[in-house]
Amino acid sequence: MKHASIHLADEAATVALGASLAAGRPRLGVVHLLGDLGAGKTTLTRGFLQAIGHRGAVKSPTYTLIEPYEIDGERVFHLDLYRVADPEELEFIGLREFLEAGLLLVEWPERGAGVLPDPGLVIRLSAEGEGRRADLEAVDPVWQERVQAIG
Repeated sequence: MKHASIHLADEAATVALGASLAAGRPRLGVVHLLGDLGAGKTTLTRGFLQAIGHRGAVKSPTYTLIEPYEIDGERVFHLDLYRVADPEELEFIGLREFLEAGLLLVEWPERGAGVLPDPGLVIRLSAEGEGRRADLEAVDPVWQERVQAIG
């Protein structure tokens, strides 16, 4: 397992971290995005998606639960489980199909406990002074390489 802790001075630094994580990413797997409301989870996701070529808006899928993106034949799914009352709801939205089709970036993953697979990368965002702190924990070897290159 590889760990890194990074200070993010502002929104631009959060976007840049998302972009640097996108380089050399696996095409399948799960990334957990942890943090309070407003911690920067969707901002980091925006940087990630823009780095791989997405040109439109990136909004939090709080009400839709999932926003699918297809970029140059690659699929990325942005999930926000904040409103999930029962983890079994993930079966009804087609979680298994998403897992086989692309990379999942999951906000509020604890609400999918028992159904959501273990992540290859965990990102914890928290307030730190005027900025944020990103604590990265990589399990998957591909993510371990990314975290080592960043940290």
